[in-house]
Amino acid sequence: MGDFKNVSMANQVFDRLENDIIQGVYAKGEILTEQKLADKLGVSRPYVREALQRLQQEHLIEESGKGARVVGISEEDVLDIMAIREQIEGLAAYYAARNITPEGVEKLSHLVELQEFYFFKRDAHRLRQTDEQFHDMICTLGGRNVITDTLAPLHRKTRRCRQHSMENWERAALSRQEHYKIYKAIAAGDAELAQKLTDQHVSNAKAQMIKNFSRGIQEEEL
Repeated sequence: MGDFKNVSMANQVFDRLENDIIQGVYAKGEILTEQKLADKLGVSRPYVREALQRLQQEHLIEESGKGARVVGISEEDVLDIMAIREQIEGLAAYYAARNITPEGVEKLSHLVELQEFYFFKRDAHRLRQTDEQFHDMICTLGGRNVITDTLAPLHRKTRRCRQHSMENWERAALSRQEHYKIYKAIAAGDAELAQKLTDQHVSNAKAQMIKNFSRGIQEEEL
């Protein structure tokens, strides 16, 4: 893993493994060992050990006696994550609208334009990335650290679910429209409207994720 920088090697190993587990690179029940991962990633075992400890704290893996067993993200996890997002994501938009600056408007506008571009390119992977960046940016603009620290890991843990949603072009089109309305409300400084629109957007996203599970995504080890 030659692109890793020593100064934050453990963090980068954690980020890589977290993403790979969430995205299904490692199947539920698969056993991961320090040596196996160190060899695959090209890093020293202490960095892998630290990453595995953090992943266990995140309940993405569990100790099996033979190594770390992949737990991944369950349907119950997704329901809990989306329930939490339904409660506080609107607050992030509320504070973003309250604190919005011209620079913040420009950043959100850029992400909305990117989503438009990737939608018409039918690039579901980039759409998912832009979707996550849009929500993370709203948290950043809101300036509330507790909200940001709560939502950021939840956004990461639903990556694969959101990828499936973005591959549904009907849902992707609706998400694009919902993001645009949220952006306009925040840009106008209308905090109440921004919160209301975000609450509805998250509820719609939750409904789509539940449909995805009912169509068999759970068996793909989400």
